[in-house]
Amino acid sequence: MKNIVLLFGGQSTEHEVSCRSVLTVLKAVNREKYRPILLGITKAGEWIPVENTGKIEDGSWREDKRRAMLLPDAGLKSLVLFEEDGSCRMEKADIVFPVLHGKGGEDGTVQGLLELAEIPYVGCGVLSSAISMDKISTKLAVEKVLERQGVRQAKYIALSHSEWKKEKRRAEICREVEEELHFPVFVKPSNAGSSCGVSKVENQEVLPLAVEKALQVDRRVLIEEFIKGRELECAVFSGVPGEVVASSVGEIKAAAEFYDYDAKYNNPDSKTELNPDLPSDVEEKIQKAAKSIFLAVDGFSLSRVDFFFTGEEIVFNEINTLPGFTSISMYPMLFEKAGWNIEELVEKLIASAENRPS
Repeated sequence: MKNIVLLFGGQSTEHEVSCRSVLTVLKAVNREKYRPILLGITKAGEWIPVENTGKIEDGSWREDKRRAMLLPDAGLKSLVLFEEDGSCRMEKADIVFPVLHGKGGEDGTVQGLLELAEIPYVGCGVLSSAISMDKISTKLAVEKVLERQGVRQAKYIALSHSEWKKEKRRAEICREVEEELHFPVFVKPSNAGSSCGVSKVENQEVLPLAVEKALQVDRRVLIEEFIKGRELECAVFSGVPGEVVASSVGEIKAAAEFYDYDAKYNNPDSKTELNPDLPSDVEEKIQKAAKSIFLAVDGFSLSRVDFFFTGEEIVFNEINTLPGFTSISMYPMLFEKAGWNIEELVEKLIASAENRPS
C-alpha cells in the first residue's frame, strides 16, 4: 500500500476553500490502494499533521503543536513528523496530492519542492503552474494559440507596484484605461485566485482605490476591459503526456454582479448549470480552445479553463491548474456528468502523478 500525502490549507487567500476541497478528495481516495496522510499548512506557513477530519471541519487543527516537514532529499522521498515532546519519525511519501489553491500551492512553489524530492504528484508542473497562476503571464503565453482558434482575450493594461508609485506613470495609466479600455473595467491582482482583490470599476474616480486594493494582494495588477457575457467553464484532464480530455461546458450564474469569492462560496443564490443552452458549435469551439490553452501552458493532470460567451464571440478568461473540489465546484461536477464519479476522478488524478512527463 502506498502513502499518499494530501496537502491542504496554505498561506493564500483561498486557505478555507482548500480545507473544504481536501475533505472531498479524502473521501474519494481508495483505501485499499492508498494510505492517506493529511498535512495542513496554516496561514502562517506552519506544516501540521492531521489525523482527525473533524479538526479540519472546525478549524482546530491549526492549534496543534506538532509539526511536519517534507524533505527535498530525493533519496529519502519522505516527510518528517515532529511530536510535541521533540521526538520525530519519518514516513514515506510515495505520492503527493497538493489540494492547495492560490499562492504557495498552485503557483509552482510546492511543485518545485516535489520535483527536488522526486516525489510523484498530482497536478501541473512548475512552469505551467507558475504561468497559469499569473494572469499577465497567462495572457502572453496563450496569445498565439487563441489567434489560431479564433478566440480572443480581453484587452488589458498591466502595471507593477513600482510603476503605480510614480505620479506621472500613474496618471498615464489612468488615461490609457479611459482611452483604450473604456469604463467599466475589471481590476485584478495578477497573481491570486477565487476573485480575491478583484473590483469592477465604473469610472475614473474610483480606479485608484481599486488598484490599491489589488496591490494589497499582489505587486502586479491587471486592468481589463469589461466583457458582458455568460461565464462558461470547461474541465480538462491529462493522464498521459500529450493526451487531453475536455469535459462538456458548464455555466456559472453568479448571484452577485460578478463571480467573486463571496458569490462563489457564501451566496446560496449563485448557481452552476451543467447543461447550458448553447449552440453546438460554441461548445465544441470552447472544448477545443480549452485543450489548446492547457497544452500551450505545458499543462498536465488537471485544469479548469474559463471563458465568456457574448452571444457573438468566445473570450478566454483564465486557467486554474488546481480548481476547487468542494461540493459546489465545477471541475468534479463536469466530469461526473461525463461518467466519472468522484472516486474514479480522484483515482485517475492519482494515477496521473506517476505518468508525469520527465
